[in-house]
Amino acid sequence: MDFSEVIGHEHIKSHLLKTIENGRIPHAQLFSGVNGSGLLPMAIAYASAILCSKYSVGSAAQLACKNKVSKLTHPDLHFVYPVNTSDYVKKNAISDNYAEGWRNFVLNNPYASLFEWLQSLGIENKQGNISKYEAESISKKLSLKAYEGDYKVMIIWMADNMNGECANKILKLVEEPNDKTVLLLLTEKEEQILTTIKSRCQKLTFPLLSEADISESLISNLQISEPLAVQTARRARGDYNNALLLLDDTGDDEIFEKWFISWVRTAFRAKGNKTAINNLLNWSDDLAGAGRETQKKFLTYCIELFREALLANYGAKSLLYFEANDSSFSISKFAPFVHQNNIFEIIAALEEATYHIERNGNAKIIFTDLSIKLTRLIHKKELV
Repeated sequence: MDFSEVIGHEHIKSHLLKTIENGRIPHAQLFSGVNGSGLLPMAIAYASAILCSKYSVGSAAQLACKNKVSKLTHPDLHFVYPVNTSDYVKKNAISDNYAEGWRNFVLNNPYASLFEWLQSLGIENKQGNISKYEAESISKKLSLKAYEGDYKVMIIWMADNMNGECANKILKLVEEPNDKTVLLLLTEKEEQILTTIKSRCQKLTFPLLSEADISESLISNLQISEPLAVQTARRARGDYNNALLLLDDTGDDEIFEKWFISWVRTAFRAKGNKTAINNLLNWSDDLAGAGRETQKKFLTYCIELFREALLANYGAKSLLYFEANDSSFSISKFAPFVHQNNIFEIIAALEEATYHIERNGNAKIIFTDLSIKLTRLIHKKELV
């Protein structure tokens, strides 16, 4: 993959190329942002530029090098990514156990999410993690000489999933780097990266993609009509993977919509209503049975829908994209219950629930607590 294949972020491409041209490649870098904005494609393009920089531009050797990187088979390009045990790997899972699946996943769509990666392995009901066993593999790989005699590049995707033991091992590699070794840590949750690691990395923050960049890519890559591309780019909110999911209609929006509508309606009726409260407890039970990654995706969906309702309440109809499949639910009728006096607490409650789900909290307790909070907040009066 070349920089020309990466959507947008021209200023970041220019900066990364300058580090190579000036011979000042930082040995540890942190790419922070939404993966759908291009963290992984940019990291692979950067790795290609680094690993193939010793060859003359356009030479057969350079083309062969770039071809190996584009197929993710270059011997000096290494990947680490969250995994877990499965029917195929019973214990001590590490990235190498799933190398073939990873190549297929990335070559199909490098903008795809962690949930989709775990889903491709059939372990979406588990938490992906980068464990101490991975740390041992990382140390072994980086202790060896480069196969082609120059740089080695290791891309750690979703680095915020490192456990403590692995993070401490990475810290040692960051503090005492091997010669001509480049570590690229990619994260959507920078705050979860060990502070001592962050302080020793050169950080690059990836903004969300512009609607123009997304629509242009959809038109050129998928040959869809301009009106559809523009509409999809607008709904994608800066995430190219969201745009692809919207076009393929393979997202979970339909089931999430049903869960959301059932939840807010029951929460609204629950004030002083014992039957509705029992229904909320049953709803929490149902959600607790879903996989943790599904639960996290649903909470993100809820955050977006509450924001949509807020925009509708304050007349920003030009910014809305939500269209309910359920004809009995109207965002405009729901909107008056979401306002300046409760939106911040609602979002905070959803984010707190996500935080505890990520840390393997009891899902039934988490969703019950969230539901009780919503029952109170949704009845809160707007300040005049």
